[in-house]
Amino acid sequence: MVSNFRQKEILELARKEGKVTVDGLADFYDVTVQTIRRDLSDLADAGRLDRVHGGAVVPSGVVNIQYEERRRLNEAGKKAIAAACAQAIPNGSSVFMNIGTSTEAVAHELLDHENLLVVTNNLNIANILTTNNSCEIMLAGGVLRRSDGGIVGGLTVEMVKQFKFDYSILGCSAIDTDGDLLDFDGQEVMVSSTAIQRSRKVMVVADHLKFQRKAPLTICSLGDVDVLISDCELTEAFMVKAESLETEIIIAPSA
Repeated sequence: MVSNFRQKEILELARKEGKVTVDGLADFYDVTVQTIRRDLSDLADAGRLDRVHGGAVVPSGVVNIQYEERRRLNEAGKKAIAAACAQAIPNGSSVFMNIGTSTEAVAHELLDHENLLVVTNNLNIANILTTNNSCEIMLAGGVLRRSDGGIVGGLTVEMVKQFKFDYSILGCSAIDTDGDLLDFDGQEVMVSSTAIQRSRKVMVVADHLKFQRKAPLTICSLGDVDVLISDCELTEAFMVKAESLETEIIIAPSA
């Protein structure tokens, strides 16, 4: 019974933080690392977590994590990233924002900006920005995806094509070691790819967990991104590649 209760808490902590470590959990519960390893193995065998070196992470692959669960992942990191992104957006800009919990965090940080034009295919972003009276909000047409408030499809793509944005602020589901930005939904990929083509500057907001996940579809390469904002230091190899492609990396650590 104690083990089952502890495993439920470990799973909830992993969903909140994105990752748990063997040493950290052993200290927290005052048990041996072997006990924690057994707990993590049980959760991995049940498909609830994926084992990684030194701990475990929320699983990913060909199916995305449920949207409400994604909202709870690394909230502090997303807020820090969002604040850094919003700081780089001048008043009076035209901005496209796609579907995702990281872009929703940016929307919260844009509430004090003035005279923005925001085009989005994310109902949640539109609702967040309604309290900013000086912000003009344009919601892209298309098919509503009830699971996350996203709007996708050919109509969405055609509307995005009509604009030339100062900035695109994009989230993604994963980032591969070669720098490719990845996602799960082909219709969503089409919208984001179109926004990239129609933007003067492309900004990607992606916390460190996105570098630990996988997804099957490519949005773009790192070379298509002007600025990538994350919350933790990235690998030396990734930084070297970013420098060679002239992609600026901003690290915004959470408090």
